[in-house]
Amino acid sequence: MNVEAVNELIEKNPRLAASREKLERMQPGNYCIHQSWGFGKIKEYRAGENRLIIDFPSKESHSMDPAFCINTMVVLPEKHLLVRQQTEPDVINEMVAKRPADLVVEVLHTYPNHAATAQELENLFRDLLGDQRFRRWWTTTKKALAKDPRVSVPAKKTECYYLREEPLEVEQEIFENFSQTQSAKRRITLAEELVKQGKIDPKWHEQAREMLVTLSSTVADSNQLSLTERLQGAWMRDGLAKLLGDNPETLEPTSSSLIADTHDIADIAEELPVSHQRRLLDLLKLTHPGDWKEIVFSLLKDSHGKFTTECVNFLLENDCEAEIGSTFSRWLTEQNLRAPVLHWIVKNRASRRYTRILKPLVTPRLLNAIFFAIDYEALQNAGARKIPLADILSDDANLIFDLLEDADNETARDLANNLMLNQGFEELTKKALLARFIKKFKSVQSLVAGDAETKQERLIVSRDSYDRRKQEYETLVQKKIPEISKAIGVAREHGDLKENSEYKMAKQEQAVLLSKKELLEKELARAQVTDFSDATTTHIGIGSIAGLRLASTGQQVTYTILGAWDSDPDKDILSYQTPLARNLLNKHIGEEVTIEVAGNQETWVVESIDRHVDRAN
Repeated sequence: MNVEAVNELIEKNPRLAASREKLERMQPGNYCIHQSWGFGKIKEYRAGENRLIIDFPSKESHSMDPAFCINTMVVLPEKHLLVRQQTEPDVINEMVAKRPADLVVEVLHTYPNHAATAQELENLFRDLLGDQRFRRWWTTTKKALAKDPRVSVPAKKTECYYLREEPLEVEQEIFENFSQTQSAKRRITLAEELVKQGKIDPKWHEQAREMLVTLSSTVADSNQLSLTERLQGAWMRDGLAKLLGDNPETLEPTSSSLIADTHDIADIAEELPVSHQRRLLDLLKLTHPGDWKEIVFSLLKDSHGKFTTECVNFLLENDCEAEIGSTFSRWLTEQNLRAPVLHWIVKNRASRRYTRILKPLVTPRLLNAIFFAIDYEALQNAGARKIPLADILSDDANLIFDLLEDADNETARDLANNLMLNQGFEELTKKALLARFIKKFKSVQSLVAGDAETKQERLIVSRDSYDRRKQEYETLVQKKIPEISKAIGVAREHGDLKENSEYKMAKQEQAVLLSKKELLEKELARAQVTDFSDATTTHIGIGSIAGLRLASTGQQVTYTILGAWDSDPDKDILSYQTPLARNLLNKHIGEEVTIEVAGNQETWVVESIDRHVDRAN
């Protein structure tokens, strides 16, 4: 819109005079953001029609009234980032990829007072990059900005990023932020930033000593910190003291004293950043010279991710290779290898560093432990959450073959059966894994064929009975089987196994429990939960209440026919699998039913048919 067009529009509608500046910016070639249509480019103004023609990504040549656009559209300045993405894409793309901090600095120059909230910047860059790319890019960019002396980075998301009039040195910014914060956690974080510099210029020693005094007081007295955070604070305090040439051993509390009497070492290891986990292991050895191995092995047992590697490497560096191997073997025998450690073992089985420890473990027994851990995790975490062990078993094309290397046909069939009953795999994944079994052991094919036949024999069960059966299974795998495994381990330590009655009895009980576990797995796999709402009153079915009359005497009785696990004879509730229920199924009112009672044949007549679900409600 030129000046003449704007004057003409205002003459027709004087109320638009207050918006003259906005109207004059609606020039062809300018870029804009509309609150409904998003980013666009003004293509032309048709004076005769009084219409702006704007190209939006979702609609080209869209016609709009300029008066309507005053409150719904913003015309962007030439230096706006989204405009520059159109006018100089190569420059913007290069800065996005290689100089993100410079890009943010240029963007801040376009804001009033050279300041913008984190939310404003995030919205802008999300529009530029799209949601998926933005997240990773912004995470990296924030780290670069934290080190950039030109930019003040806010401690809170509601505060502003702003350009400094004069760039600050890194140390100066750290001391400035430290003096301004009252947060104990923030003080520790800032001290860590300073310690990471590796040295302190003498001109900053006075401020550094003030920081050391405050940090020492924070570690000793702050009630804002957990034990883990106090330990991190003590480490940063000691690091700062060393940079200043002081002896950290004179500072209280020492890092050793913080963990000397605690029983929460596992919690501390879990909460510590990965970069500090090795430091904890070194501290444990120093603080507990007599039993540090036992503590580290206990941490290893419940470890996951990079901490597992840290524990193993620490033990290796302290000449514990044989103990690691024997401990892993014992945990495998006792079914005490946890899913994260199992994941670590299979992931690192071919590593040159760990091969002597892990190669003896890569056996069919390890595969059985993996199936157990996957099934257990699936039961504990019902839903769509991924199970890492299941994923690696599927994604690693060689893993099944490696684990079955020493298996015989019978073992392979047992393991394949465990796989088919496992609740941690989708059906397509099971088929893919079974194909690997079959490739090495042809006999597994018949097991798969047999399963396809029996799979149709579903068990109709109620929700309550299914939940009870599932709880029984969970108690078995979470409590009873682990307890008997521990009992076997204790009994084994009592000496000669041939004369060890405790060991024999425990092994027998274990066999019973494992057999029960297998039976429950098969039953739960076949279960089909129902609320019996499909029952009808035209004939007796599962979910029916059948009223019967004895033909010879007129005696009456009522039976409720429910799921496979719902029998309760005292309440005249029958499982549909019982002989009496089978005789009644599909009978209509008026039909006769012959029932054997104490060796005698009795004739009963169906008097009524009701639905259990109606009575229950």
